[in-house]
Amino acid sequence: MMTKRTRRFAHGAELDGDGVSFRVLAPERSRVEVVVQEGALPPRRAVLEPDAEGFFSAHVADVRAGARYAYRLDDDDDLLPDPASRFQPEGPHAPSEVIDPRAFSWTDEAWPGISLLGQVLYEIHVGTFTQEGTFASAASELERLCALGIRSIELLPVAEFDGRFGWGYDGVDLYAPFHHYGRPDDLRALVDRAHALGIGVVLDVVYNHFGPSGAYHTRFCERFVTKKYENEWGAAIDFESLAGVRSFFVENARYWIEEFHVDGLRLDATQALFDASPVHVITEIADVARRAAAPKPILLVGENEPQRAELVRPASEGGSGLDALWNDDFHHTVRVALVGRREAYLSNTRGTPQELVSAAKWGYLFQGQHYPWQGKPRGQPALDLDAARFVLFLENHDQVANGGRGARLGDHAGLARVRAMTALLLLAPGTPMLFQGQELGRSSPFHYFADHDPELARLVEKGRREFLAQFESMTGPAARDAVPTPHEARTFTSCQLPPEEELDDAQRAHRELHRELLRLRREDPTFAAQRADVLHGAVTGPQAFVLRLGTGSGADRLLLVNLGIDVALDEVAEPLLAPPRGTRWSIVLSTEEPRFGGSGAPPIPANGVPPMPGCAASVLAPVPKGEDR
Repeated sequence: MMTKRTRRFAHGAELDGDGVSFRVLAPERSRVEVVVQEGALPPRRAVLEPDAEGFFSAHVADVRAGARYAYRLDDDDDLLPDPASRFQPEGPHAPSEVIDPRAFSWTDEAWPGISLLGQVLYEIHVGTFTQEGTFASAASELERLCALGIRSIELLPVAEFDGRFGWGYDGVDLYAPFHHYGRPDDLRALVDRAHALGIGVVLDVVYNHFGPSGAYHTRFCERFVTKKYENEWGAAIDFESLAGVRSFFVENARYWIEEFHVDGLRLDATQALFDASPVHVITEIADVARRAAAPKPILLVGENEPQRAELVRPASEGGSGLDALWNDDFHHTVRVALVGRREAYLSNTRGTPQELVSAAKWGYLFQGQHYPWQGKPRGQPALDLDAARFVLFLENHDQVANGGRGARLGDHAGLARVRAMTALLLLAPGTPMLFQGQELGRSSPFHYFADHDPELARLVEKGRREFLAQFESMTGPAARDAVPTPHEARTFTSCQLPPEEELDDAQRAHRELHRELLRLRREDPTFAAQRADVLHGAVTGPQAFVLRLGTGSGADRLLLVNLGIDVALDEVAEPLLAPPRGTRWSIVLSTEEPRFGGSGAPPIPANGVPPMPGCAASVLAPVPKGEDR
């Protein structure tokens, strides 16, 4: 009789006393054998025993960390890597490696975890964040992010995928960090360093499909996927039929938190996590993740294209218990306001001052209304949700790449207008997120890139061009030809951020604006409170608006944003412009200050009416009459 052993996770190879406990889900198979290779020693073989849950297990003595192993199923000729491999040192098609998660020496015992209020996120693609494209090189840049005022980094998916480079959303070995970025302990070192600097780490995870190359899960268990649901990225995951499949993903969330000390997860495309179970898999993932991190708080963020606000409501109220959701509506109206193009999914926003005011105060612009682009309602009521639950951004990996040329907003709209919109992003009550390099203004582009074998690469390139064809401006021959080929190495390397020593004065000045705005957000109690209930807005011109935070006291703050020509506010009858009793307005910051790369900002004249220069934003605070701030 096989001795029952204690395991931390249901799936994978775990060091256990004098050897390794191997366990793999293979309910349709009658025989599973593990083949273990340690250095130059002859291979060792062991037959795994089946159980009633569809798993095969075996304890193999005298196997150490670093050993390579693979599985043989029934009488198949080929050996397959572990679907729950902890590391694939030679890629997803090669043998797996036994990893000892206890070997790393953590120094973050006093780290308190992270929560939503006060959060500032910074989205990173490890392969392009530095010239080296590794976990170790990313860790070496964290001090700069700390100085900038970033509270947490959000890593694009790091799970093993096929090829030399890619975005990471086609992961296949969901427990194994991508070997080109470094070893598992290199990722642990990145997290440990972040915590030492006071920075949290949120990991983007993809549970809605497996990548097209290197995923061997269905060789072990066909019920990993289902044809019951249509999924635009590949076969949908079957969370309903088999407990072992469901636990593979639910435990993966716990795995990253427990073994890598990550501070939260960003769940990709949650609308494609199909589940008719009594408790939805998203709800279960959220619950398990929080229990794994307890007593420390964590941050759980969802991407949900249909804008189902219920995802951030408590499970007791029919929600899923996430903390926040990406707000695409904010991006869309900002993009139209800055660039002027209303195409594809941008076609139902106009970029008006009122839209920008509404997005700052209410979050989603579509909360159940008809959405012409899709011909159906979009969103759910969310007027009662705290502003912090909406993650706001001017750029992210998708939206930069979807511009075709991968150019940054500064290249499309000019830096002055981008500076003005940056003030809105970083001082609005929502949770702001920056995309790597955004703080530099004009920086490296970010393209879609994916390294595949020639046949798959051709299909991926074709699919990418078909996707971009929804933008009418991308349908012409010249525009199509300007889109870089995804599988070319130069497409990938062109996206790598420049090193610090290559930055020019304009980039440093743009970064200084971000640093100062984030300081204001952090240190000014009015901005730090993130209270949309005391946020009021008014349109003051064709491309201009005012936001006022407060209720008429000395703690009120005014944010003037003008994307057009100068506006004379003494001609605007708007009570939000009136200073609190016994005070006058004083300019705290203007995005046109020369230190931020601007051309200068006019002072407040003797009549006390603040100027509203074109293509600029200003932050004002009340001071007693006759005094300067």
